[in-house]
Amino acid sequence: MEKRKVIRVIIMGAAGRDFHNYNVYFRRNPRYRVLAFTAAQIPNIEERNYLNIPIYPEARLGKLIEKLKIDEVFFAYSDISYSELMNKAALAMASGASFCLLGPRATMIRAKKPVIGVTAVRTGCGKSSVSQKIADYLIKKRIKPAIVRHPMPYGDLKRQICQKFSSFNDLKKHHCTIEEREEYEPYIEKGLSVFAGVDYGKILEKAEKEADVIVWDGGNNDLPFFKPNLLIAVADAERPGHEISYYPGEINFRMADVIVVNKIATAPKDNFKIIAENIKRFNPEAKVILAKSRFIVDKPHLIKNKRVLAIEDGPTHTHGGMRYGAAYLTSRMYKAKKIINPRLCAVGSIKETLKKYPRLENVLPAMGYGKKQIKELEETINRASCDAVVIGTPFDLGRLLKINKPAARVRYFLEEIGKPNLKTIIDGFIGKFFPKIFFR
Repeated sequence: MEKRKVIRVIIMGAAGRDFHNYNVYFRRNPRYRVLAFTAAQIPNIEERNYLNIPIYPEARLGKLIEKLKIDEVFFAYSDISYSELMNKAALAMASGASFCLLGPRATMIRAKKPVIGVTAVRTGCGKSSVSQKIADYLIKKRIKPAIVRHPMPYGDLKRQICQKFSSFNDLKKHHCTIEEREEYEPYIEKGLSVFAGVDYGKILEKAEKEADVIVWDGGNNDLPFFKPNLLIAVADAERPGHEISYYPGEINFRMADVIVVNKIATAPKDNFKIIAENIKRFNPEAKVILAKSRFIVDKPHLIKNKRVLAIEDGPTHTHGGMRYGAAYLTSRMYKAKKIINPRLCAVGSIKETLKKYPRLENVLPAMGYGKKQIKELEETINRASCDAVVIGTPFDLGRLLKINKPAARVRYFLEEIGKPNLKTIIDGFIGKFFPKIFFR
């Protein structure tokens, strides 16, 4: 019998989904030999290695395919338009390789405990607000949740295999980026632990020992790494039509048991009609929850009639494509005299980020993927010619940076409109998996 050829592979990634796909599909699969990862979306994550497999900049993909005699390129990151995805497919195929996508059956791990998966159609739809509200309600019903967060392994991959964040000291200990702090701090403030890292088989085992329910708090618009018993997808009324034009967000949209249409209050009314038509066409069985973001600002007097710098969540406003967020909307709401252009004060990599995303005219994305960039963000803020800064990041940026001017912090929370709502959905989930608790 003729010996079967081993398929030579490159995994195109962005620090997270790529390593997960390798662990669950390729690592012990004799059919494949993974020779390289490529990295994109996040700055300074290449020139490392995972399990002795080198990570290269994505810009070198074509040459790597030729040099390493690659048979198949597997795409493994999220929040990308279909046109850009097919541009990457064309590059891989023009270089001689096949272009491949792995589906849920090949990549989802089955858990021993019930799993609630919270996903989205784009970065910045409000997944974490949904996840946090679910966690609050489970605790109220005396059901202990473990929050498992989509990976953000931007540092030493050996040290990030399996991480648990239960205190602010843990954030320092693990040298967390601003993006990680944005996702972990709100849970830590509630007294909850967050699990994340690189190897989600090990992470799941650890989380299951501590909880009754796993809450998967997704990243970007990626698919869950665990097979969910209840899948929730968040759509964005500010970005109608994106639910069927970005990968892999449309997969979440089609698979979801529940679709939360968020930001209804700040979006034009006709936007919901577009999303509703797409629900009717692509997932008519899904239950639909309407919701809005409720903003609470601690020091509104710093905004009214003042010149302000609006600071927003980084990923939402870079590869997520949003032009504004909570800080900008709150500044408008409280009648700021002017929201200044951050380009006038930007330095270093922050200046380069604003150049890369020209649509960001009135907001400063809180970029901080390392000590140097965090310092450049601090310098950019402190160079701003304004009366105050309005911070719309999900964590207290003032805890990390020394800001030389008054700061108002905006918090935002999910507020459902009518029924069904998360309570009715989670009650149904509890009734199915914890009937003794539900009926007592």
